Amino acid sequence: VVLKPIFLLIYKPSYVNVDNIPKEGAVILAGNHTNLIDAALMLGGPKRVVHMMAKKELFNTKLKSKFFRSMGCISVDRSIHDENAKSEAISVLENEEVLGIFPEGTINKTNELLLPFKYGAVSFAKKTNAYIVPFAITGKYKLFKKIIKIIYGKPYKVNNELDIENNKLMEKVKKLMIEGDNNEKK
Repeated sequence: VVLKPIFLLIYKPSYVNVDNIPKEGAVILAGNHTNLIDAALMLGGPKRVVHMMAKKELFNTKLKSKFFRSMGCISVDRSIHDENAKSEAISVLENEEVLGIFPEGTINKTNELLLPFKYGAVSFAKKTNAYIVPFAITGKYKLFKKIIKIIYGKPYKVNNELDIENNKLMEKVKKLMIEGDNNEKK
């Protein structure tokens, strides 16, 4: 409640096609990861509460843990196949809520457009029949400048093998990133 208006004022993000997020039912928002504050960007746009999956290191003190938990974040131990995090994510979807996930699994600090996607998003979607809404974050975080943008794609359902679906998701995110970059250059 307090941080959202401050974030929106400081970074002035643009939210494109936010109406592509279904107003009800289980939804997974899945896209690229560019910066530590991407999660704040994810929480700021949709009209629905987004439960972000976040690395366990962000929960390493009682205060930080309480803060991130109060925002609906789910702690993930990336060094293992974290069954508790998986269970919590599936519970969010079974409750017909919104789960936010960065399938790259970490911030992309390479020159590659995207890192290979992990299978969590498509696996959760298949297990819970949730919609996936791909998104792309483009631009840079600059104080008081309207440069950062998040573009939401159309929702779709997973219905093939996980390898096929993971590649499909990655291609959809890539396409949104390229479209977003091309629009910025015009």
